[in-house]
Amino acid sequence: MASSTPGSAPPSVGRAPIVAALQGSQRPLPRLPASPGPYARAWRRLRADRVGMVMLAYLALLVAAVIVLPVAIAIDPFKQSLKDSLLAPGTQGHPLGTDQFGRDVLLRLIDGGRASLSIGFAAVAIAMVSGGLVGLVAGMRGGWVDRALMRLVDVELAFPGILLALIIVTILGPGLEKVAIAVGVGGMPRFARIVRGSVLSTKHELFIEAARSVGASERRVAFAHVMPQVLGPVITIATFGLATAIFSIAALSFLGLGAQPPAAEWGLMLSDARRYLRIAWWLAVFPGITVTSVVLAANLLGDAVRDALDPRLFSKAD
Repeated sequence: MASSTPGSAPPSVGRAPIVAALQGSQRPLPRLPASPGPYARAWRRLRADRVGMVMLAYLALLVAAVIVLPVAIAIDPFKQSLKDSLLAPGTQGHPLGTDQFGRDVLLRLIDGGRASLSIGFAAVAIAMVSGGLVGLVAGMRGGWVDRALMRLVDVELAFPGILLALIIVTILGPGLEKVAIAVGVGGMPRFARIVRGSVLSTKHELFIEAARSVGASERRVAFAHVMPQVLGPVITIATFGLATAIFSIAALSFLGLGAQPPAAEWGLMLSDARRYLRIAWWLAVFPGITVTSVVLAANLLGDAVRDALDPRLFSKAD
């Protein structure tokens, strides 16, 4: 039997067949499917919610209708015909009747939807951007900056949103643009508090500390790493905020502080219908149903979005 001396290489006899056998038995591992991200899982949950999807489809169809129909059929909601004034619903050419000036109610509802929805989305965007920035700065900076900003938010929260919007519109003057600013400022505190709370619970996570350790600036940490983590609560509040904004816009226009005649806007249509309630019920009923249905749809969609984005409610389903 051959013996090896100390310091000599170990014998390699019989090693080559073993290595060849191992190499021949190696096969590529099967590629596992990529795990869906949190928002992909949230969209899957939302699609499983029938009520939420119906409300989403309704709002999407409504938005498409108020954008496409005025261009496709050349709507003129201001066309007057006094001989056709106060025609009842079902009249030929006027399925929802006409108003006191002979203007078609359906055409004015469509044109008014474009004004109400566009101003509603603008108000939510103003509240989301301004409140998100305030909450992000307060949560990231902390200290006296946090205390000062939150005291301002607390002062604003002391006033009901519609009352604060009423005060702002009174100062700025009537008009839909002023209403968008007023309603947006009134909704800002909710976003500020939600974003601040989410930032405070996120900014000390390990992946945030890792980003800081490799030299990421505070601005990059805030917008690239912290802000994506708080989008879920922001989306939920924005969905509920759309319902509040549309209701507030209609209320301010009803009081004469929003859209001005002869504009077609749902709240203004309700205001004009007050003097004709006894003889032309449709002037108030159809705009009222429209406002109610949109606000209800936005609230129900907000419930579905909140449930879809809350991992605690669907931990077993995932």
